[in-house]
Amino acid sequence: MTSLDTSLIIFQPSGRQGRVETGITLLDAARQLGVDVDSVCGGRQTCGKCKVIVERGEFAKYGIQSDPQHVSAATADENDYFRRHPSKFSAGGRLSCVACIAGDVVITVPPESQQRKQVIGKSAGNRPIEIDPILHQYYVEVEPHTLGERRGDWERLQEALAREWGLQHLTIDIVALRQLTNALKAGKHKVTVTVYGGKGQESRIETQGSSIKPPAPFMAKVLDVRGGFHEGLYGLAVDVGSTTVAAHLIDLTTGETLATEAAMNPQVSFGEDLMSRVSYVMMNGNDGLRKLTQAVIGTLNTLVEKAAKRAKISVTEIYEAVIVGNTVMHALLLGIDPTELGAAPFTLTTHAPIDVRASDLGLRLHPAANVYLPALEAGHVGSDNLGVLIAEAPERQDAITLLIDIGTNAEIVLGNRNGLWSCSSPTGPAFEGGQIAHGQRAAPGAIERVRIDPATGVPKFKVIGNEAWSDTLSPDAVGATGICGSGIIEVVAELFRAGLLRSDGRFVENLEWKMENGKLDISNSQSPISNPQSHLRWQGVKAEYVLATAAQSATGKDIVITQDDVRNIQLAKAALHAGCKLLMNGLGVSKVDKIVLAGAFGSYIDPLHAMILGLIPDCDLATVVAVGNAAGDGARIALLNKTRRAESAPFARDGHYIETAIDPNFQQEFVGAMHLPHMTDPYPTLRALGVLPAKSASESDGRSARRERRRERQEKF
Repeated sequence: MTSLDTSLIIFQPSGRQGRVETGITLLDAARQLGVDVDSVCGGRQTCGKCKVIVERGEFAKYGIQSDPQHVSAATADENDYFRRHPSKFSAGGRLSCVACIAGDVVITVPPESQQRKQVIGKSAGNRPIEIDPILHQYYVEVEPHTLGERRGDWERLQEALAREWGLQHLTIDIVALRQLTNALKAGKHKVTVTVYGGKGQESRIETQGSSIKPPAPFMAKVLDVRGGFHEGLYGLAVDVGSTTVAAHLIDLTTGETLATEAAMNPQVSFGEDLMSRVSYVMMNGNDGLRKLTQAVIGTLNTLVEKAAKRAKISVTEIYEAVIVGNTVMHALLLGIDPTELGAAPFTLTTHAPIDVRASDLGLRLHPAANVYLPALEAGHVGSDNLGVLIAEAPERQDAITLLIDIGTNAEIVLGNRNGLWSCSSPTGPAFEGGQIAHGQRAAPGAIERVRIDPATGVPKFKVIGNEAWSDTLSPDAVGATGICGSGIIEVVAELFRAGLLRSDGRFVENLEWKMENGKLDISNSQSPISNPQSHLRWQGVKAEYVLATAAQSATGKDIVITQDDVRNIQLAKAALHAGCKLLMNGLGVSKVDKIVLAGAFGSYIDPLHAMILGLIPDCDLATVVAVGNAAGDGARIALLNKTRRAESAPFARDGHYIETAIDPNFQQEFVGAMHLPHMTDPYPTLRALGVLPAKSASESDGRSARRERRRERQEKF
């Protein structure tokens, strides 16, 4: 088969891609690439479970132009199916069992078409929060209007709120103004008023530059008026991540999280990483921006409806939302062109916190609901990082704390009460399964835990959805589908720990092995391994390690770790480690007291394997903790405590920020961090635990020779 007979197909949100034979169905292509697409009717175009979306636009990252015309035209039966099921029809929607590939194309598999649903760990944390929201409800009795009285309903309501509750400087939203007269009639002049701001708002802090200004008068606003006594004041805390979106529905009077809903960020279909989405907007203009904005707003509305239904309330009882996200997500949510964030000097439209009416964004909450977006720190450090700071409060601690929120873009903060330093490192999608041959996002069947016997080189692993190790199961009971982020970190660390990878990330060559008395003799080997043809095999100058055999996989093909996979993990971890080192150098410390891993992914990382890999700097492993979705927790705190919300704005201005893209020392730190765990850092914690492999004689000799050559060159010049 020549390249002219194939087409490039990219499946999202899994990120799987490959060249397949032109003319085969999308469903067959998905099965060839190990992509999970449901199908019940066997291609009869009756169940609709194999529905996919054919994306339209230029995808610079993949170098292709995707278009619905790059698949075959819909058949009469397919058109008939969508006519009979209009709720399942969507622009670009096709039944993958009959749509055939006619050119390069990007395909989105929606959640309802996935057999194995994505695992999204974005639950609300259990943190003590002082409840003092910016929203309050007041029950008040208003003097009735009398003949000849010139005061209107609004003026009498203002006087009643001032008399009974001490509320001053009030304004009223047009939505509430339209309710007012009928509410007074229905409640016989007794009403429940929902106020944004109000009493106690004098503690509000405003910033200008990096200095704190004295509190300014704040015009509290009446958002809602209802006749009689009513209870029910709810808010929404949202973390809009590059990969996932999580929404927490909160009772603002008790602080209770009533419901949490999460979903894949649909923008993944337009690019796995942030720069790919920026490129999509650059290539497709206003239409590209509109698609990305509508995609995330639509998902938020779906999550809100689900959360409200679960809590048995109406969406119109949700009066405020606090939304955090990185700078690109922030721009796309607001419908702001993000292209200036794609290149130096990485210009933000605004650093300041934003208040905007939910309806102006297209969010279906109360008609007068407010959306608060906290301040941004810098071009690549957004309000999600500010949420982590609100939740973890390192500025109140003595311990020098390193906060790392790992994603396609890692946000890093270092410091204590004496000062904070922050930066962002471009880790890319490798930790989420992107750019890995058999990588995938977390879903049932994905390999999440790996151990390699250092005496034999034989692996065992666990898959999501099954607590048993693979060596205790029959091969056909394993059903591995691929490798997710935590599994990728562990397998590379285990390969290095077992001596199968060199410190520079290359597989060890020229393994010698023989069996004597049924046992492996490794006396003349550079590294121990069982049968190299079973687990470590070479294709030319590159090797690959068989983690799961064809019999253990759901696709019937070996699941392997390639040399390119290892290199992509090295690149990702080196970027993160280099960012950490820049902050440590800036603060003037060689060791940190505590490492906090934030984000859903951080919760699944084993600290020991992360350190063996060199993902994090040396630290007492007992002080490495995972805190889950700290950005979402910060959004909850900002929703429930107006003082903590006000304090957060100065964090964004007063901290020291390092722009890794232009820092002259980043490249030097990056090169050193490419080695496992590091080229020069000694990692005494790992040495003390005895988990670092001993250097082979050949490796030590080679390093000595290189040092001698460098010394000779220095003396010569």
